[in-house]
Amino acid sequence: MTTAETLLLYFDDEAGPALRLAAHAGLAAAAIERHRFPDDELRLRLPPLLPPQVVVYRGLHRPNDKLVELLLAARTATTLGARRLGLVAPYLAYMRQDTAFHDGEAVSQRIVGDFLAGLFAAVITIDPHLHRVATLAEAVPVRHAVALCGAPLLAGLAVARRARPLLVGPDAESRQWVEAAARRHGLEAVVCAKTRRGDREVDIALPPQAPVAGRAVVLVDDVASSGHTLARAAERLRAAGAASVDVAVTHALFADGALDLIHAAGVGEVWSTDCIAHPSNAVSVAPMLAAALREIDLG
Repeated sequence: MTTAETLLLYFDDEAGPALRLAAHAGLAAAAIERHRFPDDELRLRLPPLLPPQVVVYRGLHRPNDKLVELLLAARTATTLGARRLGLVAPYLAYMRQDTAFHDGEAVSQRIVGDFLAGLFAAVITIDPHLHRVATLAEAVPVRHAVALCGAPLLAGLAVARRARPLLVGPDAESRQWVEAAARRHGLEAVVCAKTRRGDREVDIALPPQAPVAGRAVVLVDDVASSGHTLARAAERLRAAGAASVDVAVTHALFADGALDLIHAAGVGEVWSTDCIAHPSNAVSVAPMLAAALREIDLG
């Protein structure tokens, strides 16, 4: 991507991470002005003259208003000179539901993926929550669908703070992240089995003969929301003799009370990337995102 003819657009509530990305990528950046009317409709104002290539930075946690913002911003950008548009969405929403589990359910992954593909030529994200599809391009059919991994960054932090930690994935879905982190740093890794009984009710089983006793353990996952999966895993690890249990997650969604729940289960420290702004942020994804931007051609 040619930086001289590319502008990074961002929204005021994500100025910090967007400007960090712009600095690492060598891009000029400008804010999109927002106004919310009393009836909750939005008015956006973009820079009046845009270069041929525009990259929009928008994390899609709490996504519903933000998807409308992307629609308004992308369509307006094409009227102001932008010919090629890309999206950097460190957290990508609505990827979980990739099939209809019950008659009449909306398959949100397909719908939102097609929506984004109608606006952008490229989408860059980190650890999208994909289940039954192998690649991001299957979910978001754009020319450049780039899914990066935050787990190796977090494992690097864990290695710096804990001596030869054992990496543990709390469920089968976490296997891809925990094993990628373990390979990068030459660490041991195990993956637990999870039985879900509801949004906030889960059970966790450690694998037989897991080498937990006396170890510094780091639970690695893509996202933490209610905290129940991580809390139950921490309880099992503590009961199995872990010397310490810390948590490293890419996306720090953390609903109200989630951190208290996790710490009450025996977790010491909680580390996250800055994909979503949170007090637990410990590593920046800006260099990784900047490298990905340099590799794509929006033309």
